[in-house]
Amino acid sequence: MTVFRPCIDLHQGQVKQIVGGSLTDAGANTNFVSSQSAAYYADLYRQHQLTGGHVIALGPNNQQQVLEALTAYPQGMQFGGGVNLDNAADYLEAGASHVIVTSYLFENGQFSWPRLQAIKAEVGAEHLVLDLSCRKTDGGWMIATDRWQTVTSTAVDAQTISELEAHCAEFLVHAADVEGLQAGIDQDLVRLLGKCCSLPCTYAGGARSLEDLRLVESLSEGAVDLTIGSALDIFGGQGVTLDECIQWNQRAV
Repeated sequence: MTVFRPCIDLHQGQVKQIVGGSLTDAGANTNFVSSQSAAYYADLYRQHQLTGGHVIALGPNNQQQVLEALTAYPQGMQFGGGVNLDNAADYLEAGASHVIVTSYLFENGQFSWPRLQAIKAEVGAEHLVLDLSCRKTDGGWMIATDRWQTVTSTAVDAQTISELEAHCAEFLVHAADVEGLQAGIDQDLVRLLGKCCSLPCTYAGGARSLEDLRLVESLSEGAVDLTIGSALDIFGGQGVTLDECIQWNQRAV
């Protein structure tokens, strides 16, 4: 059954909602900048027993906010953003339930099985979320790394998902082309994930209303969860409220 998963996106030390496809080293197009800290949102999610959410650091200068969020909701949120073999265990020790990994798994633009094996050995597959965030190309959806700036040759398809499932606990998939646009989800991608994933999988990108939770549940036959960011009232959005999402999740209990 599809559930709402919360998020905290950090950019330059602030909680923000950005247009994912606009993110570069120079900055990003921003939908919302919060006056509240990451710890504020983490504690809000803790109070409402919202589980399985993620804290994502988009670039540098976010470390303090990350650690405060993980402390505010220990074992309640996953962390991604610059996770590698050297620091993955540190984030788990700081309170993350899982670490989310993408860019580290690629070397010179190619997927590295030795790197996946190494980080799995370090933290355990049960604590590892593989981020298959992607961009759509003429050849299908391709994993995008380096804050979604670099499109790799690794496809998000049935074969890739099948090969990776033995090495992780979950998948997280941002549809970078629609991230932050509030123009609707990538329905074909959600349908693909629902068909191919036997592990828990969270989709993010383009969600704009409570109806999108119903749509993801229908398209994926309940196999894929949904993150809503820019459209959510706590991030300045007008499409859906956090209370509505909480009520949606309660029906799944």
